[in-house]
Amino acid sequence: MRMRYISRIQANLKRYQIIYSRKATANVLDGSYKSVFKGRSMNFDELREYVPGDEIKDMDWKASARNRKLYVREYVAEKKHNVMFVLDTNARMLGDSERLEEKRELAIMSAGTLAFYVDKNGDFVGAIYGTFNSINHFPLKTGLGNIETILENYHNEVVPGNNSDINNTLDYIVRNFRRKTILIIVTDLEGVLRISDVNIKRLLVAHDVLVVNVSDADIAYNKMYNIGEGTYMPDFFLKDKKLVAKAKENKLNAMNAMHEKLKKFGIPYVTIDDFNEIERELMTLLSSHRGGGKQ
Repeated sequence: MRMRYISRIQANLKRYQIIYSRKATANVLDGSYKSVFKGRSMNFDELREYVPGDEIKDMDWKASARNRKLYVREYVAEKKHNVMFVLDTNARMLGDSERLEEKRELAIMSAGTLAFYVDKNGDFVGAIYGTFNSINHFPLKTGLGNIETILENYHNEVVPGNNSDINNTLDYIVRNFRRKTILIIVTDLEGVLRISDVNIKRLLVAHDVLVVNVSDADIAYNKMYNIGEGTYMPDFFLKDKKLVAKAKENKLNAMNAMHEKLKKFGIPYVTIDDFNEIERELMTLLSSHRGGGKQ
């Protein structure tokens, strides 16, 4: 199998780590992923200095006394985790992000990067998304070949005319997933707003839920997608200052609505604009999840 996307993910991570080498980012995402699942019932991993917010019960008083600094014991989970990516295949994902990257490719690289670290940690990766008239479900497995298959198939499903509704995919999960799963929903602003409160409540009963929001291009750019018409905005619209101002206002209101919606349910989320942000934003997402969903 040709590892088209896995190769791109590895190259992007290497590039990111070179650019930000002064901040010692190498393997930070890896550590962030593992730290999400720390707890008292897990295996001891290492000592680290205390930071505000750490649990007092995790303090190592002997090590703290020896070093005259506060230290806590960090743990990693023994059990394997199940991470399921819920990918939005609606044709909206063919539009551009705020930094003029194709949303489909940003979704692929974001999901793929996190899946890469999930697999590296020995956990299971699966995916689920809607097609024109059905649901594609990739069962939980390990291996980079599994991730590559998921990403390639997703790429092929995001095409003009695909009007799939992410709620149908979430309904399928509610009906068929009994085992506790970490659900990573990768969509855009409209996709998040379309998710019903009922579905969110049902999912949170049994699963952890995190959201990766791929941003939308500003109305001033050429590739602004008209959701209602299923086409891109005509040039004359983009040159009308009043219409552009109103569209920007609507977008800001929608972003605020998304924030309030996810905050209400305690769901961590990040917004990704371009490829350079992926690793940093995923670290933020995992840190938010560890902290109980606070943004």
